[in-house]
This record gives sequence, structure tokens and C-alpha cells, in this order.
Amino acid sequence: MDSSPRFHLWTRHSSILLGGFLLTVFLIVYIWWPLAEEYLAYVDWNGPWWLYMDWLLLGVFFFMSLTIVVRADLKVDGLIVFVGIFGGLAIESWGTQTNLWHYYTAERPPLWIIPAWPIASLSIDRITRLINWALGKITTEHTESAEKNLFKFSMDSVNSVVKILYWLTFAIFISLMLVFVSPTFDKSYTWLATILCVLLILTPTDHRYAFLTFAAGAGLGYFLELWGTTRECWTYYTLQTPPLFAVLAHGMAAVAFWRTGLILKKVGGRIRGRWPEQARVKEEA
Repeated sequence: MDSSPRFHLWTRHSSILLGGFLLTVFLIVYIWWPLAEEYLAYVDWNGPWWLYMDWLLLGVFFFMSLTIVVRADLKVDGLIVFVGIFGGLAIESWGTQTNLWHYYTAERPPLWIIPAWPIASLSIDRITRLINWALGKITTEHTESAEKNLFKFSMDSVNSVVKILYWLTFAIFISLMLVFVSPTFDKSYTWLATILCVLLILTPTDHRYAFLTFAAGAGLGYFLELWGTTRECWTYYTLQTPPLFAVLAHGMAAVAFWRTGLILKKVGGRIRGRWPEQARVKEEA
């Protein structure tokens, strides 16, 4: 979760991560085969089958497969997957239990959708890192050119602009959220979700990285929501395909997962740091 990594296309962990991703997809199809069979029944395999293929789904699948293998590191990615699973379960439970959205299988929530969250989290992590790396590189080049009196463009000025964009973006998001979830203000789930979002927004640890994470999450979320709502895999109570809030909510979820990962990493570091001290105390005793 380092915000300024060197960007490698392939590591020794990439094959393992890609294999785990494909295995997860296989298990989902195998365990919930009736759902997959129903979906494949729409394809006319005896005719021009390519006209019936879901190219949006395949495109999203290919994109996420490609991005998750970039700079794979199981030590880092394992935490992202862990947070993504439980974070996704919490979000899906909130939405389906409060009837903000429902799935065509009527499950609340369906377990087959949960693996999509950590996979998307890995993809968003890679997108954010790439944008952050590219922004840093561009800023460095422009800073060097400022010495030639061409123009001034420093990282401080970039961060100032991003900080403004951060507050503007999240102010719009929380306003949309309050309107969208207003029918469920009588639910404790909604109050907990709203309070958590407000706390995360008001306590940014890194304005730039939080904004970039939000943007990457919303960008990927648009295509995921477009597929899910237009195929009626899931439907929001507003019947929009998709609602703007749902798209931006993917960005907020990405920020929440990233911040949770930072907290768990910090706590884990403190616990590991105490082990040698505890061992020394036992030896002295």
C-alpha cells in the first residue's frame, strides 16, 4: 500500500495471483452452475454466437485479469483480498437488507457476488498506483523544466489542487448519499454506513492518494454497475441503470478498504514489534 511504488508489469507472485483469480471464477461457475447455465442459454451456439456474447462482461473480466497481475505481491495483496472480502460482505449485506438494491436470485446477499469485491479491490489498487506514479513522473519533469523558466509546476501545487478536488468530490458524494439512502434512515445499517463515510471523509491521511483511489474505484465501478444493472443481475430501488450514487459508492468503498488496510497494517506492525519485547521479558523472568 505504498503510495509511490516502482511500477513493474510482472512479478514472481503474478502467476499465483492470476491462478487464484481463475480458480475462484471456476469455483463460482461450478458451485452455482444453474445460474451459469441459465446465462449461457441466451447464446445461440448454432448461429452467429458472437452477436450474443456479453462483450462488456468479457471486457471487464479481461481488464481486471490484466491489472491484478501487475506488481503482484502476496504480502500486500493478501491484506487487500482480506479487507475486500469482509468489506464487500458488509456492503452487500447493508444494501440488500435495507432493500436499496436486490439481486435477481433474491439472496440477501448472494455469496457468489462477494469474490468480485476483493478482485475489484486489487484492480483499483493497481489503477491508483499507476495514476499516482504517472502524476509524480509528470510533476518531476515539469519541475525540472521550471528551472529553464518555461513554467512552474511543483508537487505542492498539484497537492493543493487535489486537496480542493478532494473536498469538492466528497462533499458531492455525501450529499448524493444522503438523498439516495434517505428511504432507509430508519435502519441502523444505514446510519452506521453514513457515519463511517463521514468519519473517513473528515479524517484523510493522504488527500491525493484518497482522491485518486476514489476516482479509480468510481471509474471501474461505472462499468461494473453498467453491466449489472442493464443485465438486471441486480436492481436499485430507483430503477436507474446505473444510479450515479452507486457508481461513486464504488469509489467510497475503495477508499474505505484502503484506509482499513492501512489501519490493519499499522496494528499488525505494532503487534509484531512487541513480540521481541515480550520474548525478552520471559527470558529475564
